[in-house]
Amino acid sequence: MSDERSLSAYWADEGETDAFGARMAAALEPGLVVYLSGDLGAGKTALARAVLRGLGYGGKVKSPTYTLVEHYTVSKLNLYHFDLYRFGDPREWMDAGFHEYFNTDSVCFVEWPEKALGQLPSPDLRISLAIQGPGRRADIRAETEKGEQCLERLRSMPS
Repeated sequence: MSDERSLSAYWADEGETDAFGARMAAALEPGLVVYLSGDLGAGKTALARAVLRGLGYGGKVKSPTYTLVEHYTVSKLNLYHFDLYRFGDPREWMDAGFHEYFNTDSVCFVEWPEKALGQLPSPDLRISLAIQGPGRRADIRAETEKGEQCLERLRSMPS
């Protein structure tokens, strides 16, 4: 991927994932919706954890596989981390009442967004993760103007 609306990255290890997460944390703004896609073990939760660490969160960051959502208030930002892996039907999204978390004051990271297809707000950023050798490959695509602005801030930061 090499156009203005996309960015590709490779992280050889956890340290490089954390460094990227810190850069991404600095590029975030309230109101962003970020979809995280990839197979089990591709690094979706690891990236969310790295972003939270980059925001200054020092507590435990766990996968919301069983709770479905974890809420973090850091750096004057409400970040909601969703994991929809266990959803069997997209209508479960409406039943859970999660739609109210998607607003101009929060950032939402959504793992397994395809499990609530047609119910979720559209993403500003779409991040596809894959295992590649010993590390992870990330393909990031801006889907909205707000996503493009975030991606531009991310590009302008030193690696």
